[in-house]
Amino acid sequence: MSALVNFSINVAKLPKEKFVQGKNGNVYYNFTVSLNDETNQWGQNASAWDSQTKEERDAKKNRDFIGNGKVVWTDGNCVTAERVEKEDTAAPQPKQDEVEDLPF
Repeated sequence: MSALVNFSINVAKLPKEKFVQGKNGNVYYNFTVSLNDETNQWGQNASAWDSQTKEERDAKKNRDFIGNGKVVWTDGNCVTAERVEKEDTAAPQPKQDEVEDLPF
């Protein structure tokens, strides 16, 4: 392990249409985390935003920030995770009534 990060996520900013139903029946939300070398005025050096598609990134669409945090421990090494290719990478979309039943 190379880092531990504590986050506060504003769940009200999570668009319900982006929740995905996993094969195991759990509901997931994909977001992107950035760890920065510098700390802001609130002592935070990590941020999270709604994951974007390649098309959204290419179109330079503004990111929807959903939370901030800070690294609370590190061994000084952060490495890139190796991608494991799967045959079926498409996640099924949740039904609207399943998303509305979420506890938040």
